[in-house]
Amino acid sequence: MTLLEALFVFVVGYVSGTVTRWFAGFAAFAALALAFFGLAAPPAFFDLVDPVVDVYTGNELLFLSGLLFAISEVRQTGRARARRWRRRRRD
Repeated sequence: MTLLEALFVFVVGYVSGTVTRWFAGFAAFAALALAFFGLAAPPAFFDLVDPVVDVYTGNELLFLSGLLFAISEVRQTGRARARRWRRRRRD
């Protein structure tokens, strides 16, 4: 695997993690509804997914590292932390 391929797999994992973080509730509800109605994975879906899965076979840890890195990302500025600390101190 070249460095460019490794970077690509990590970036795709990172983007997937970001999307997962944004739409986790909606995705869970949609998956439950699709499974309930028996529409979860039509056979044509697997024909589309197989080439993509071939890219990630053997690179699962790299993909998961990007996914988990994006999910756990919490951005707070120093000002936001200071405001929260002051509020706790007042109470």
